[in-house]
Amino acid sequence: MQPSHGANAQTSTPPYSINVQKTNYSEGDKITVTIQSNSGQTFKGFLLRTTTATKDAPIGTFINTDSSAQAISCNSISGGAASHTSNSVKQKVEVQWLAPQSSDDVHFKATVVQSKRIYWSNILGPTLKSTRQGTSGSLQMQSVTSAPDLISRDGCSTTKFCFTSPSGCDPLSDSSCYFMSSAAVDTDGLRIEISGPSTGYMAVGFSDDQKMGNDDIYICLYQNGNIIVQHAYSTGRSDPTVLTLSNVDNIVTSFNNGIIKCSFITRNQISTQQRAFTDMYYVFLAKGPVESGKIGKHSEDPFKTADKVNITGFQESSDNSNGEPSIIKAHGALMLISWMTTGSIGMLMARYFKEAAKKLVGGKAIWFQAHLSLMILTVVATAIAFILAFAEVQGWSYDTGAHPVLGCIVMVLALIQPFVAIFRPAPQSKRRPIFYWFHALNALVIKVLAEIYQEPENTMKHEILLLIIYVCGNLAFLIALLVGIGQS
Repeated sequence: MQPSHGANAQTSTPPYSINVQKTNYSEGDKITVTIQSNSGQTFKGFLLRTTTATKDAPIGTFINTDSSAQAISCNSISGGAASHTSNSVKQKVEVQWLAPQSSDDVHFKATVVQSKRIYWSNILGPTLKSTRQGTSGSLQMQSVTSAPDLISRDGCSTTKFCFTSPSGCDPLSDSSCYFMSSAAVDTDGLRIEISGPSTGYMAVGFSDDQKMGNDDIYICLYQNGNIIVQHAYSTGRSDPTVLTLSNVDNIVTSFNNGIIKCSFITRNQISTQQRAFTDMYYVFLAKGPVESGKIGKHSEDPFKTADKVNITGFQESSDNSNGEPSIIKAHGALMLISWMTTGSIGMLMARYFKEAAKKLVGGKAIWFQAHLSLMILTVVATAIAFILAFAEVQGWSYDTGAHPVLGCIVMVLALIQPFVAIFRPAPQSKRRPIFYWFHALNALVIKVLAEIYQEPENTMKHEILLLIIYVCGNLAFLIALLVGIGQS
């Protein structure tokens, strides 16, 4: 609050005052705050900020200022303060302050600069009272430590939607029960209940699909003896963006014997893709650790519904986290058949059956006909699996790490393989060994990548480990192929 003008603040009574439009505030109120001269004196600059009796940090944000004022960052909070836009002479400025969700008294204070060496600092303005006076702390930090019967399955399928794991469990009597429920309240509210064993956080997400990303999330986070309720939005696999906890009330929480429970009413529109409102979503229920006040990666795959559910309806759903859509199952099965079965057998036929199956059929040796048929089947099955994955996801999947990239590489290399075979040199050609080497090595690369491709959820460390295992496992196979090529 002290300008770097090389002079000390005046100690006389300030000729300026701060006036506030109201005497109390509620969350979301836009309140006009005015700095003006008391005796006709002008000023050139100012800095206005807020604080509370318990914390010397900005609260709320300044918005929609007039042409002579601007909102600026304060303590890394965007809009945490307001200041002048130029040193033009003025007698009054008006700014708007957006009230936060809090039960604290808010104090306004300002520094007003009359000239470079004459200014008054820390001018105190009126105190705004919160309409939530009497509540225990801010909504985001509300904590109830003696509510073991806070949440139960009473009303499931009759007055509220419930999602459980294991199926049909009751959080009131089962300490291992993961539970979430939702029910419409009034005309615009949604009551959400969350319960589950965790010493970090429990979170519920609403999604348009069964993939992580573009999800609306509510988090119950345990920290320093309190349960903090957060509203967030996730993008891909990056950490979710925590939003301002607005339009959320009636928060009640508990943490007993390692079980997090929280209940609240949200009046926010659930936004997953910035689209029209709907009550049909896939529901995720996740738990995980808390690291430095932020949620960490969930320790296990989230529980999720098999289909979209009506979160304001009366039904019950159970965890389907292990149940992939049928198209994805078909995709995985075809990839396994292609490169664990038909591809491997086709490669073995070309290596070991040239002498045992050299009888001609249709003008070609049996071993070659079998090799050709099996490899064509492998490429066709790979192409079908590739198309099925894109058909299910309806685009590019950003939340499966390297999986789609590996899939595209496998598909491209698999299409190159028969194309090169069509133009292979004659057996007596000097270029024939080059074809053998390329054909064999390309096949091995496809096989290794396709096998790694079966594990879409691997971390980079896991993928490197799998690569080492698969390369070692196929090393003997490669040596056998190369020895055969050298002999031929």
